[in-house]
Amino acid sequence: MLLKLRDDILQLHGFEVVSTSSFETALQQIPHGNFDLVLIDIEGEKGVAEAEHLCSEITHLKPGQHVAYVCNYRVAIDSDCPVSVIRAEFDPEGLVRSIREVLGRFQN
Repeated sequence: MLLKLRDDILQLHGFEVVSTSSFETALQQIPHGNFDLVLIDIEGEKGVAEAEHLCSEITHLKPGQHVAYVCNYRVAIDSDCPVSVIRAEFDPEGLVRSIREVLGRFQN
């Protein structure tokens, strides 16, 4: 339910969204898509290792692909993967603002 809500919020703010809740499906879409940013939503502390693995696979499949994690602060401090972290204690305006900031850094 939260995934759909986030997708709707991003679309209402002008973002084109391709979404999946499956790592396998995400990895299948990466080589064929042209994504400005891939968001990996980390669920709980156990999800950090999975997210880091997915990030590694994505950047291997498509070098230069920009990736960011969406997670709460506690999870964010546990990750060693060198990607942007968008903190999301479910603040829709903060989410949109953070994504725009991350995209702005990549465009410069």
